[in-house]
Formats: sequence, C-alpha cells, structure tokens
Amino acid sequence: MTDTPSPSVALDDQLCFALYAASRAVTARYRPMLDQLGITYPQYLVLMLLWEEDGQTVGQLGSRLALDSGTLSPLLKRLTAAGLVTRHRRTDDERSVSVRLTDAGRALHEPAFAVNAAMIDALDLDEDQFAELRDQLRIVTERVTQPKADVRA
Repeated sequence: MTDTPSPSVALDDQLCFALYAASRAVTARYRPMLDQLGITYPQYLVLMLLWEEDGQTVGQLGSRLALDSGTLSPLLKRLTAAGLVTRHRRTDDERSVSVRLTDAGRALHEPAFAVNAAMIDALDLDEDQFAELRDQLRIVTERVTQPKADVRA
C-alpha cells in the first residue's frame, strides 16, 4: 500500500492551491488570444463543444461543461448577441433549446487551432506528458465529484 500525504495547513502543501494557481495562470494565458477573437474563455469552451457537434441542447452543453443553466444562459445570450450562435426551441420538445453555430461562429474554428497550438507550445510538454497531465486532472475531477466507495470486507 502506498503512503498518503500527511495533512498540512501550509499553502505550498495544498493540491487545491496548486490547481487554483495553475487554472488562473492557464486562463490568463488564453485571455489575450481569445480577446483577439472577441470571446471569453467560457465562450470558447461552448464554441469548442459546438465545433465538435453543432445543434446541442442547453442541457447537453451544461452537462459537458459542468455549468448550471443560471450560469450558461447569460453566456449563451452573449454568444447570441455577438452573432456566433442561435438558440431555438426544439420542435420535438418545446422545453428544450437547441444551440447552433452561425457562419461567424463556424469561422472562429480555424483561428481556434492557433490558440490551441500556442497553449500546447506554452506548456512545453511532449505528447505523453500532455496526455498524462490531462488524465491526472480528469482523475482529480472524478474523485472529488464522486463519493468514495465505502470498501468493507
């Protein structure tokens, strides 16, 4: 069995602070590049999902981004006002709203590759390191959002 870290209240020992600082630094690095595209980081995330699969519902987007409708709705309103997406009630389920890219939203797809390439370059990780870091962060997210199984024999 492996040793677990000892509890500590020192800031430099905290995983949460390391994640917080890394998240702020990465988001700050994105900001000037996304400013050139006229979008914010959360808007960029929504656009990425729509570039993967256009016409997703608000619920699908919220689920993938772990955002509630109170956070996502104003974000989508701003994307709509910017002319990057349209929102329409679905004919098969009027309670559901479908979000679609406009031509202007689709046109940002290519410039987004440059943003992504710049971030990969800034991290200076090889392919295996990049995949390992991404996978470790996914594990962290999974473990803190799902209750730990009670293992009793």
